[in-house]
Amino acid sequence: MSTAAINLSRRLPDCQRRQKAAESAAWNSQSRGVVHPAGEQPPVDMWSATADTFAGRVHVEWDATAPIRPFGQLPFFIDYLKQAGLFDAWVADCPLHLSSPNALSNRDVLGTLLLSVLAGHRRYAHIASLRCDPVNPALLGMERVMAEDSVRRCLAKIEEAKGLAWLQGHLDFCVGPLLGEPWVLDMDSTIKPLYGHQEGAEVGYNPGKHGRPSHCYHTYILSSLRLVLRVDVVPGNQHNVAHALDGLWHLLSHLGPGRRPTLLRGATSWGIEAVMSRAEQQHLDYLFRLRMTKNVQRAMGGRWSGRRGSRNGPMPARAGRARRHRCGCTAGRASDGSFCCAANCPTA
Repeated sequence: MSTAAINLSRRLPDCQRRQKAAESAAWNSQSRGVVHPAGEQPPVDMWSATADTFAGRVHVEWDATAPIRPFGQLPFFIDYLKQAGLFDAWVADCPLHLSSPNALSNRDVLGTLLLSVLAGHRRYAHIASLRCDPVNPALLGMERVMAEDSVRRCLAKIEEAKGLAWLQGHLDFCVGPLLGEPWVLDMDSTIKPLYGHQEGAEVGYNPGKHGRPSHCYHTYILSSLRLVLRVDVVPGNQHNVAHALDGLWHLLSHLGPGRRPTLLRGATSWGIEAVMSRAEQQHLDYLFRLRMTKNVQRAMGGRWSGRRGSRNGPMPARAGRARRHRCGCTAGRASDGSFCCAANCPTA
């Protein structure tokens, strides 16, 4: 065998290895371009969709150039309520019982109230605007939209204890599975000014409208998801945190040890001894904003210095404003510890 044939036989494996390397590089370049391969899901129209409501399946179309309305996405929310069974269960468990043959339907009353809340209404009188909507009430399975007086009278017939248990039970059904993970409870108090004659309207602390009667909302929120777990509505003169302690401890006892928050967080007003001592007794961590009073500054003098926020040394003493007289003397203590001549200054 000649030398050229031997060299050719030795080069063949090298050529095959190069060809395989080129093929693998081409395959890798193609696979990098497709991060998520296309599945079997059919394409979705960008201008229409179908929702399964209590009135049956409806075809929804929208126009990107039309103005936005508050009920534009409501058919899809109704679809969610139907598939999850939330609205039917909420209506069935309602403690409102009317025995008259001409009594109103609980579905119509609660459906009217739900549509009013979703529309952002703040007063019962705003419910009248729903009577011009012929589409969305039917999607909820309602026969008609109730008047504001009918809704008010029906809600007044629900006993307070039964009504709170009804609402709290359905709220726990929606939020309860989330509380198994570590979470933070935010506590806040909000002042709502009132106009006209309303129950519980009292004059109290009102930073926006001084002297205006108001309500105070003590709110307890799941911080990470901004979900409201409880709201205590009290008169405006009960804005102090001392009036909210019963609601706080009732909420924590209702949640139980397995769903309690890992941290209580609140503003300056919540950092009182009654809250902190009981939280420590129940082995709950807390984080409250601290008001920098003189005693607090004195107690933390060894940790804070210079500007507030640095922890390099002692905090300087509070400096007052010096008074300068006509003669140029400055009233107060000098840097060397002696007093100036302000007391004996003839021009003072």
